[in-house]
Amino acid sequence: MNNSVQLVLRQIPSVNKILQDSVMKSIIADYGEKLVKISINSVLGEIKSNILNGLVDNIPNYDDIVNQIKVEVNSKALPSLRKVINGTGIILHTNLGRASLPENVLNQMQRIASGYSNLEFDLETGKRGSRYAHVAGLISKITGAEDAVVVNNNAAAVMLVLSTLASKGDVVISRGELVEIGGSFRVPEIITSTGGNLVEVGTTNKTHLNDYAEKINEETTALLKVHTSNYKVIGFTEGVSTQELHQLAKENNLPLIVDLGSGLLVDLSKYINYKEPTVQEMVKNSDIVTFSGDKLLGGPQIGVIAGKKKYIDKIKKNQLLRALRVDKLTLSSLEIILREYYLKDEKELLASIPVLKKLTESSDNLEQKAKDLLIILKANNKLNLKIIEDYSKVGGGSLPGLELPTYLVAIKAEGISVNKLESRLRKIDIPIIGRTIKDYFCLDLRTIEENEYEIIKDGLCRIISN
Repeated sequence: MNNSVQLVLRQIPSVNKILQDSVMKSIIADYGEKLVKISINSVLGEIKSNILNGLVDNIPNYDDIVNQIKVEVNSKALPSLRKVINGTGIILHTNLGRASLPENVLNQMQRIASGYSNLEFDLETGKRGSRYAHVAGLISKITGAEDAVVVNNNAAAVMLVLSTLASKGDVVISRGELVEIGGSFRVPEIITSTGGNLVEVGTTNKTHLNDYAEKINEETTALLKVHTSNYKVIGFTEGVSTQELHQLAKENNLPLIVDLGSGLLVDLSKYINYKEPTVQEMVKNSDIVTFSGDKLLGGPQIGVIAGKKKYIDKIKKNQLLRALRVDKLTLSSLEIILREYYLKDEKELLASIPVLKKLTESSDNLEQKAKDLLIILKANNKLNLKIIEDYSKVGGGSLPGLELPTYLVAIKAEGISVNKLESRLRKIDIPIIGRTIKDYFCLDLRTIEENEYEIIKDGLCRIISN
């Protein structure tokens, strides 16, 4: 290290000197000394590294160093997992947490989280109870299933069911249903990883009932039907209905397991141009149905296993259930969501469950929301704004191919490219996530709430003022 570099390094202010700064004392009062010290060391360490690596010749002036530390403190104080504004128009955006929960669910979760609860305590008998009892009865009443149990997601539900009912024999499934979901999670690997032997029947586009029948023998333990909830096969296709497959399973004393995926509890075909099977329909024509809680059901991330009691009883005895069980907050939120379905009529449900509301929101309402947001943003004269028509998507591996007409507010910021605007909006305290169309940053009103308009305005103002 040469003398000139040493001289520059000696000019870096000490941690103690910065801690005595009046501005820093104010920050310490807000955030605590430990976080401030970590941030000071981080900033000073970066300055030292830049000097040693020849990236800079001189240290920043003292005020700039203090400002860097303030930014670092603010950044470190923010939790990694935090609220974002979803302006993408993708209703069940997996990367953004999928289903939004109603306010009454959040209130119940706060009550349960802030103290003790009867999670596994039977208030009637005063003895130990089952955590699944809080939701199993509601699931049965809503779906028509004899019994139910829940685990932490639908992938876990499928694995638990197969591990219990089909781990030592043949599992017969159509080639057209050997699907892959997110994270390279594939049905064939699920079957083999739980000890089953995969038996494929039919072809990618066509499978007939006799294809299943010909493969059933003394080694067969289950028939498996996987609903293609995240893609569609169109054209020269043919499949076997759940009713036909259930009858074949009955004749051979086998369980029919249906992986439904999305978990729709309301027939939405009268509101949107799409027919998706409901859980109730599948329960009626199968022995075990698995589905997600955080997709079309509109609840927390959870996997529901519903069906015949004799099979659910076996599943409850599987040692994997404890490893896959859900916590009190998830159960509390699921219970409130299920009560909504049990106690409210269809129109009330469409208004109270955010996912259903977003799926069925009218174009007129979305246009008005776009106009309202535009008026709020127009207060900033450095923004070039317009409303455009486009389409929203459902996402989350649900209702593939469905496009819902929507309205976007398209934004240009004076002196900032669309890429820079998009990047900066991702890095503010409450990130704003949208999509770019040509040279505009666009916000889809289908996935934005009215109470988020001011957050969007403040975020844009902060970026433009900087």
